[in-house]
Amino acid sequence: MLTDERHQYILRRLNESGVVKSVDLIESLDCSESTIRRDLAYLEEKGHLLRIHGGAKLNATFGTELTYQEKTIKNSQQKKNIGRHAVSLLEEHDVIYLDAGTTTLEMIPFLTNLSVTVVTNGIAHASMLADRQIEAYLVGGKLKHSTKAMVGAPSQHSLMNYQFTKAFLGVDSIDMTYGCTTPDPEEASMKQLAIERASDTYFLADDSKWNKVSFAKICDFSDVTFITDKLSTIHQPYLNHTTILEVD
Repeated sequence: MLTDERHQYILRRLNESGVVKSVDLIESLDCSESTIRRDLAYLEEKGHLLRIHGGAKLNATFGTELTYQEKTIKNSQQKKNIGRHAVSLLEEHDVIYLDAGTTTLEMIPFLTNLSVTVVTNGIAHASMLADRQIEAYLVGGKLKHSTKAMVGAPSQHSLMNYQFTKAFLGVDSIDMTYGCTTPDPEEASMKQLAIERASDTYFLADDSKWNKVSFAKICDFSDVTFITDKLSTIHQPYLNHTTILEVD
């Protein structure tokens, strides 16, 4: 069996049960202990699982969240590619929602030649939109310092004033069983409301977001369309259950 096929099998087993034992993988895949050890180490390095004694478990990140600065430098080229592709889905006079994620921020430099209206809860997004003289609305509310996002009940109330042709959201964690999740319930609520008020919703997700679980659920992973840089082993278990757009 090829390496990618083994990785796909391991991730599928994790999504089914949450935990896998090395001895079971050795028997099922008919390979050596050293091979399984290397596979698990590789998948852990990529952030898709956590090794434990005798096997591995699903990579759950309950209650933890990277800062805005940390997110900005992580997988930066993937995010640029995803942002460019997301903009290619827009049409003239679209009214769009841009979530306060670092990947959605990468869409803004490509918006300058389009006649669109943007609503956002991102402080950095609003500043960049203003610099480029793009028509934009910033929702009010409580400023979350770590992610530079407007959140809370006032933000939700503000967001309810709008309808969108398309919404583009960031996501911290994607899992086949637990869906799309994020560490902060207030941010989850903002994303849920944006989904409700948009005709089409896209989650912008680089490789670091897949096969992970965070504290607060946003939606089932089959409820939205995902845009990712390129299809790889980590996406295979999801392909028959949802729509994933691969960046060209």
